[in-house]
Amino acid sequence: MGNIGWTGIIIIAILVVILFGKGKISSIMGDLAKGIKSFKKGMSDDSTSGTEDPNNNSDNSNSENK
Repeated sequence: MGNIGWTGIIIIAILVVILFGKGKISSIMGDLAKGIKSFKKGMSDDSTSGTEDPNNNSDNSNSENK
């Protein structure tokens, strides 16, 4: 009962298209792609901004302990 074959996947896909319509699905996929692109851009910005100046430490815990 837990195994879904190709016919089950096709039936589910047809039901999704009938319920949401073709235009709604394409707009959802476009929004998903934009979200993934912005996430990747944010991750690459974080990694490059962290390696630009390793001596710049915004944590002032060392000055409090002196």
